[in-house]
Amino acid sequence: MTVTKIEPVSKTRFKVYVDEKPVFVLYKGELSRYHIETDEEIEDEVFEDILNTVVCKRAKARALHLLNDMGRTEAQLRTKLGQGGYTEEIVEKAVAYVKSFGYLNDWEYARSLIEGRKHKKSRMELYGALLQKGVAKEEAERALEEFYDSDDSRAAIEAILKRKKFVPESADRIQKQKMGSYLMRKGFKYEEIRKILQFYD
Repeated sequence: MTVTKIEPVSKTRFKVYVDEKPVFVLYKGELSRYHIETDEEIEDEVFEDILNTVVCKRAKARALHLLNDMGRTEAQLRTKLGQGGYTEEIVEKAVAYVKSFGYLNDWEYARSLIEGRKHKKSRMELYGALLQKGVAKEEAERALEEFYDSDDSRAAIEAILKRKKFVPESADRIQKQKMGSYLMRKGFKYEEIRKILQFYD
């Protein structure tokens, strides 16, 4: 194996390419310690030592830090680690590591997101938010089925009306229709809206 390029990532960090492929990011002192230089051969044992002793350990610590900083889905964690210059192989090991301690759980993430927003958002909005965060479609649907019901939808509509200072009892038909259209665009069902806005066809 040959070091084909050493590319600066910052003043202290460098991306190392081996046989034209990016394999890890090292600090300046680590390049010196392992004698990593462009166009120089790198022994298999040294390569494995860097991956397992330095890079993998750092990726695991980074994964723990990211999850401690805020809740994330597996997809979000993978993306963040990838952005940090870790290869798919290293990302896989770091994800498996945090999973083994129960620190990464998309089902728990979905439950927390729904519980935190269900009195402000429609089921459709929450579904879109979960998919955007990387929760699998089936898991998002199952979580909404379990943690979001018609009472939550009603509470969310009422919260929106309160925020907009909209009082159904004093609104005329045109005002109700405009608000009804707005709520439908937000993903609420017509029947739910009709009951709360108190308008009838």
